[in-house]
Amino acid sequence: MALWNFVGRSAELARLTAAATSSSGRGLIFSGDAGIGKSRILREVVKRLPSDQFAVWQASGNIATSGLPFGGLAQVLPADQPAGLSAAGVLRWALDALQQQAAGRTMVLAIDDAHLLDPSSAALVYLIAHGENAKVLCTVRSGEEIPLSIRALWRDDLVEHTALGPMPLAEAHEMVNGLLEEGTLDSISADKLYKYTQGNALMLRELVLAGITTNELSKNEYGTWSWAGTGELGLAPSLEELIDDRIGQLTPGVRRVLELVAFGEPIGMRLLLQIVEPTDVENALERELIRELHDDRRRNVRLGHPLYGDLVRKRCPAVRTRRLKATLADLLEQVGNNRRDDLLRLAVWRLDSDTAQDPELLLRAAGQAFGRFDVPLAARLARAALDKNGKFEAAEQLATILMFTDQPREAITVLDKVVDQGTTDEQRGRWLTVRGMVTYWGLSQQSTIKEISAEADRLDHPPARARVRAFEAIMRLHQLDLVEALRLSRAVLDRPAATVAARGLARCTIAHLQAARGELLHSGRAIAGVAADEAAWRDDMPYLQLALELARGTRLALAGDLTGIDEIVAAEFADLAVAGDFRLGSGYLSILRAQAARLRGRTGDALTTSTDACAMLTTSRVFAGLAHAERAHAAALRGETAEATEAMAASDRAHWDGMMILYPWREQARAAVIAATGNLEGAAGHLSKLVDRLRTDGLSAHEVLALHDLVRLDRADLEIGRETRDGRRQTVAHRLTELTETVEGVLPPLLARHARAVAARSGEELLAVANDFDELDLGLFAAEATAMAVARLRERKSPRAHEANVRLGALLERCDTVRSPALIAEQPALTDRERQIARLAAGGVPSRNIAEQLYISTRTVENHLQRVYAKLGVTGRGELWPALRALPDHDGKPTA
Repeated sequence: MALWNFVGRSAELARLTAAATSSSGRGLIFSGDAGIGKSRILREVVKRLPSDQFAVWQASGNIATSGLPFGGLAQVLPADQPAGLSAAGVLRWALDALQQQAAGRTMVLAIDDAHLLDPSSAALVYLIAHGENAKVLCTVRSGEEIPLSIRALWRDDLVEHTALGPMPLAEAHEMVNGLLEEGTLDSISADKLYKYTQGNALMLRELVLAGITTNELSKNEYGTWSWAGTGELGLAPSLEELIDDRIGQLTPGVRRVLELVAFGEPIGMRLLLQIVEPTDVENALERELIRELHDDRRRNVRLGHPLYGDLVRKRCPAVRTRRLKATLADLLEQVGNNRRDDLLRLAVWRLDSDTAQDPELLLRAAGQAFGRFDVPLAARLARAALDKNGKFEAAEQLATILMFTDQPREAITVLDKVVDQGTTDEQRGRWLTVRGMVTYWGLSQQSTIKEISAEADRLDHPPARARVRAFEAIMRLHQLDLVEALRLSRAVLDRPAATVAARGLARCTIAHLQAARGELLHSGRAIAGVAADEAAWRDDMPYLQLALELARGTRLALAGDLTGIDEIVAAEFADLAVAGDFRLGSGYLSILRAQAARLRGRTGDALTTSTDACAMLTTSRVFAGLAHAERAHAAALRGETAEATEAMAASDRAHWDGMMILYPWREQARAAVIAATGNLEGAAGHLSKLVDRLRTDGLSAHEVLALHDLVRLDRADLEIGRETRDGRRQTVAHRLTELTETVEGVLPPLLARHARAVAARSGEELLAVANDFDELDLGLFAAEATAMAVARLRERKSPRAHEANVRLGALLERCDTVRSPALIAEQPALTDRERQIARLAAGGVPSRNIAEQLYISTRTVENHLQRVYAKLGVTGRGELWPALRALPDHDGKPTA
């Protein structure tokens, strides 16, 4: 385990440092909860104060010395205190002693936990703050009684007072990564841990330590750490002590309040007050052990901190736990479970307290849990319902859920045990669709399509047949049988008897195909229609959400609508999928998030997020091939060819032909990997074949993106496709322009403009195109188009080359590492010596001084600079730094 390195808190650190070093003010006091990071920030500031300018004394208050005069500052004051001094005399003596030790330097008194100082020490701190050439830096714990002299520091405007809030999520993630021995924590686990600890640095550290010990935190094959987060958290003794310290001593009544809230949160205030004393609730609220939230007209109660619940539940004996949950269930039944969530809570309490007698209650609750994508809970409830009655409906529900927990073989076993119970066409149709879903997507059996198609012909019940046909249609879409997928989907929509869920699935199939063909407006309307009907299909077919997100994500990615992608990955479904361990959903959304990051030029984020997706989807083949392809694409753009090649091979192993609809994304990634190895001709050849295939399949929107990849390889004038009667073939630029007439959206015309500008070698038009890419937040394309513009303008010795260099440097600063062919091929290569001299010159170092530093002649320096100017297309030193900044492998600042 690595040391706990200090990370983040830059604003707070700067503010505290300024308070210590500025000529105005007498210091700063930070207040905050225990473990929030107050002490660590104070120590970091003290370490950074130079000893030749500041005389620094550090002290900390504690309970043991809080009753002793000057006990809190005993470690600061000299031991030879004169005898017989009055209280005021002791204060004057202490102040004089410290001033003498400071020897003219600024005095800095840094006191941790100043709320525990004894009155004498607190008075001395106040006196020091009043003196000249002195600063006081203190931390105090929120909610604690603070000595009057310390409180007076900010009441009298001697020092500033500010509250230290939780650590931001990004900084918390960075801190955890520093704690792990190797690798990084995946973003989903980071979110979960952050929610548990609410940004408390000490709690987060202790939780990570405990997680490693209990194997709740484990490292996968990609070097990424993930948190299982199942059941109660394993709390380290030190973390238990910290939580105990925050909770404090509890009366029996307040303890009962905490236990009931821990097992029942969120619990209605009206419900809680029926089984506990109101004074105990008031006491818990005053001590911030619980908090009251208003939800519409209902007042709910939650614990003051998520980790309180883990400790309370851990220490509650099993017998009392069951009794408390039974009490909650009884009470909820008495007052009536009127809210939607009440049904689920009632079923869980009954199940946990061994008082569950109604299998219908468990089954309905399982459906509700699955509708919220809480897959583990849904499986537990459905299994309990099946154990109670063994009926068809429970088996169907459990098998469906098992499919989404990557347990397809158990799902088949469950289904086959109740095959004889399917006596009606409706039951038979539902059994067929669930079994087909499991065998096709769970067991990768493409023969499923023919099997359920034949069985559908035997169903006389129109709604049942429509349901089976809707499933057959989306399977055929994924298998790339596009004509039949469209025919079947339209047939479902033509059946008035088809259920809302069956119609929604058929519309998702059509919307996905429309998006791939470039009919983005029609696709968007279909997607919006299915989303609007969510309330009508959610209970019947909650997993329809996955088909909806795939269609919606495909449309947005093809349209280059990164804002739209941001919206759906931040929507409720994303949160529910992550919280409920719905890995197919959260895995696909991670792929989508990675695609958006890649297009923005944030290749580091793209690589991290796609790697997270690979880990999530490791036991499922539905999207695993796509996840690895996206990882390969991101690595290729970063120039990490070894990882890119390995990831593409992993994509090939994970992919199966039942998800052929995803081949355009995978093959674009393969072209990027080929290009990253330096084989640009091979990449162009692969893309040319891909374009021909996409044209044959009618996937015009995908064809647009593949053609644009050729443009990015500077192949806008490459001839593609079959020869016409006059023996000629279209160029990439001509074909892109032609497709703008049929592929909808703002992106195709812009990509076609890019192609024409590349073909015409027009630097000015490339700059205009780059600006439009930037407006769409397509940072990768904007940087590449600008790099091409720089090269064209240099060729013509245009005065706009400097402007283009400045713009390119600014774009690259917003990107992560990007080493795409467009950026590398279009930029001049400087030797190590040329780069070294150029950086010094850009930093303002005269040639004579450069020569002295490098032990070469001034004339040699000037000769190097002239070659650099010629390569970069600049006229002198004033334009040198922007040109250097625009190089793809640039890092740092000018060398002064």
